[in-house]
Amino acid sequence: MPSVNQGNPVNPVVENVRSALLAAGLADTVVVVPDSVATAATAAAVLGCHVGAIANSLIFECAGEPLLILASGAAKVNVKKLAQEHGLPKINRAGPEFVLAHAGQPVGGVAPLGHPRPIRAFLDTELAQYPVLWAGAGSHQAMLSMAYPALLEVTGATETAVR
Repeated sequence: MPSVNQGNPVNPVVENVRSALLAAGLADTVVVVPDSVATAATAAAVLGCHVGAIANSLIFECAGEPLLILASGAAKVNVKKLAQEHGLPKINRAGPEFVLAHAGQPVGGVAPLGHPRPIRAFLDTELAQYPVLWAGAGSHQAMLSMAYPALLEVTGATETAVR
């Protein structure tokens, strides 16, 4: 497992995520690594976990508003099914500018918390099978860990199947 910060410079976005964890009463579990962990596969390889234990924090656009879908790294999100099941208008892929504007974090490094304002969220029930989940922590080189119940609580997400 990587160390907490292997000599990497301090990133203010990652520090904001650390602060959000602490403000939520959670431990600071952020790890910063030298190489990119922007994809579920690379993150799993670096962290030594199953790709399914990576909680991808995906920002979509729904009626002009951001929508956070926390999906297992092993899942492909079916936005059409998700919209139908939850009575939502069409869910569209968000561009990098939209993601940065609403999450305050770059695509590939979006954390489940630490956003400028709360974002409606859905949590993939597939993630419940893993005792420890890993999610982005605000940059392409930072990840955080927590258990499924904590992720559910801290995001205020609605549990759902995303496939």
